[in-house]
Amino acid sequence: MDIEQEILNRASAIEDKIRTYMPKEKGFQQTVLDAMDYSVFAGGKRLRPMLMEASYQMFGGKGNVIEAFMAAIEMIHTYSLVHDDLPAMDNDEYRRGKKTTHAVYGEAMAILAGDALLNYAYETAVSAVVQNAGDIRVAKAFQILAKKAGIYGMIGGQVVDVESEKNGQTIDRERLDFIYRLKTSALLEASLMIGAVLAGADDIEVAQMEAAGTKLGLAFQIQDDILDVTGTFEQLGKPIGSDDKNDKATYVAFEGLDKAKEDVRRFSEEAVSILDKLRGNHTFLRELFLYLINRNR
Repeated sequence: MDIEQEILNRASAIEDKIRTYMPKEKGFQQTVLDAMDYSVFAGGKRLRPMLMEASYQMFGGKGNVIEAFMAAIEMIHTYSLVHDDLPAMDNDEYRRGKKTTHAVYGEAMAILAGDALLNYAYETAVSAVVQNAGDIRVAKAFQILAKKAGIYGMIGGQVVDVESEKNGQTIDRERLDFIYRLKTSALLEASLMIGAVLAGADDIEVAQMEAAGTKLGLAFQIQDDILDVTGTFEQLGKPIGSDDKNDKATYVAFEGLDKAKEDVRRFSEEAVSILDKLRGNHTFLRELFLYLINRNR
């Protein structure tokens, strides 16, 4: 399998699906709708919806119920990036080689665009719940989406990250691991879990997919830390060294570059090992795990 080409093909198909779920009607609020479109279609790997779809297919899922959730999780991920780039947060002017939303539309409109994407993500997911009334799997998928994006998921991790960075709060490894588990792993866990749930996987299988997502998220974030030290603007599409600029605690700062690289390998092997014990054809999902963990951009 040519994994890079397969990812490109799937990402293109996913982007077409997401586009069908974005708002169509425009009125006096057109600026925020334009900012939403700009943010969502400014590039990206479409990793989370891709993981969700692959998990759904792995457990034998059929039909298009997954598509609303794929669009919703990409909207949630995008809103988190829009807010993460704001002056009050990381204050970044470039992402994926393009100007960030606040750099183009202003800070106030970027805040509103992020809010709008989060709210519209739930509107989109709820539409699937309504269309499949009585299907407990769809309701459970919505519950997972909401929880993993919230205070016990991504937002919870972001809170601790902001406090440690902006308030000079001393951060230890336990707190850093908490940030990574929630801020980065939560939406990856949600993607794999929702795909499994909608395909009819049992509770044990869903829990195993969550565990695989945790390991994947840790490896992914540590690799991100490594790239912030070793990468280039041309590779990453954003300024390098931003973690050091913001005096942010990272895995590399705690463990050093060599140990960080070794732990990326260890966590990735553990994530793949979980997949290998589950039923279904996971050839693409396995290759995707390894590609993302060993990426150079």
